[in-house]
Amino acid sequence: MKAPSFAYAKPRSLAEAFDLLERPGAKALAGGQSLIPSLNMRLSSPELLVDINGLEELRGISLERGVVRIGALTSHAEIERSEVIRKHLPLLAEAVRHVAHPAIRNRGTIGGSLALADPAAEYPACVLAMQGVIFVRGGRGARRIAAQDFFRGLFETGLEPGELVAAVEVTAQLKDERTAFLELARRHGDYAIIGLAAFASSSGARRLAYFGAGDRPVLALGAALARDLEAAKRALDRDLRPPADLYHSSATKLHLAKVLLERAWIGLSKSS
Repeated sequence: MKAPSFAYAKPRSLAEAFDLLERPGAKALAGGQSLIPSLNMRLSSPELLVDINGLEELRGISLERGVVRIGALTSHAEIERSEVIRKHLPLLAEAVRHVAHPAIRNRGTIGGSLALADPAAEYPACVLAMQGVIFVRGGRGARRIAAQDFFRGLFETGLEPGELVAAVEVTAQLKDERTAFLELARRHGDYAIIGLAAFASSSGARRLAYFGAGDRPVLALGAALARDLEAAKRALDRDLRPPADLYHSSATKLHLAKVLLERAWIGLSKSS
């Protein structure tokens, strides 16, 4: 199929972008790795595409005062190559290798992934596990939204009309903190059947963020508080209600979630 007709604009500044996005039917275009297919399948029909790729202020990775800031237009490939990410956000460094395929990683952006909020995507769960903060900007100003408040439902976020994801900030991992990233997919690069981004603090406190397990990334709160692995598995029965898909029942996905929990639990324990 072919995309429906639309107007196109490429702003030279954020102010110009916000003016354009205020127009009825306007939609931002970043990497386009999700938007363009949805246009071609006529799942999306904006009247105006606002190409924000020329806005350099939305790019880049930096470390300042123990906080890593990643601009929204930073590509997956740039994250994959970043020494800052490898050293200070190893969870994200591991996750990015599972994002689609090299051609898509060269174009797709972290901001686009967060704004789309696909419940089977890796980044939302990672940012949730790391208690990241998403910075959004619009014509009326800027806002900070904690990850647990940003993802609100199936492809639904805290973005208001006319706003863009500008950046995400995550506290750099300390030496005595540990993380684990695991996912199961039919083929490497496919969307995950189920996945887990796990974080453990120096005190042993855990955050277990599942993806592919609901209409948004899901924190397994009961399992995270469990004292041992078997108790955590039992708690997962209450924490998760994964939706069935074309190939896997809800029960199968819950079983696989427990498999990943065991692997992460053992991995985090070995790292301590």
